[in-house]
Formats: sequence, C-alpha cells, structure tokens
Amino acid sequence: MKTTGFHHVAIICSDYQKSKKFYVDILGFSVIQETFRTDRNSYKLDLRVGDTDQIELFSFPNPPQRTNSPEACGLRHLAFQVSNLDAAVANLQSHGVPVENIRVDEITGKRFTFFKDPDDLPLEIYEK
Repeated sequence: MKTTGFHHVAIICSDYQKSKKFYVDILGFSVIQETFRTDRNSYKLDLRVGDTDQIELFSFPNPPQRTNSPEACGLRHLAFQVSNLDAAVANLQSHGVPVENIRVDEITGKRFTFFKDPDDLPLEIYEK
C-alpha cells in the first residue's frame, strides 16, 4: 500500500453545537459542508484545517464514553501545527480554554503544548 497522506481525522462529540463552536469559532477551522443525516439522527461537519487537511466532526445520540488518557492504548492525541505558539496559546486562553505549560520537545527542540476539546479529547499545538 502506498499512501499520499491523511485524508481526514474523524471525531465523535457529545454536544454537537458546543463542539462546532469550539472547532469553528475558537480554533478557526472553516466549514466545508454540514450534513444532517436523518436516518442516524446525526450531524456530519466537514472542517478544513490548514490548506488541505480535514476533520470530520460527528454527533450521535448517546455515544459511549472513551478513555481519554494520552497514555492509553490507541490514538494518543491530535496535533496541529502553528507558526506562532505564543499567539495560538493566547487565542485559546482568550476564549477561556485552559492550556498546559509550554514544553520543548527533547528530540526536535520545538515548542509545544496541550489543551482539550469540549469532550476532553487531548489536542496539541506544535510550533513549526
């Protein structure tokens, strides 16, 4: 199998309107398409991240809880690349989003930090 990159990352949220506001209004991702699927009583919101990347935000009635510890087996976290970490942190904090202290990657020497979405999913911002 030869891949050319990621097509999208899919996220299931517990409160669609709250998560939509977070990803669109706070993180600044643009809406590609919003679809309500009547047969599933579910929204699917396609969001543009950067120039080519995409997140699919889903809502389902009563989704089961998932372990969100970054050290649990499975997807650890989702990292977004930014050119100015300090500005990104200030933007998140201006919207009341708690952000961990900035760290330095001991391997690359790059700065990064973590925050959480409305469902406590661990998200990272990594300075390019």
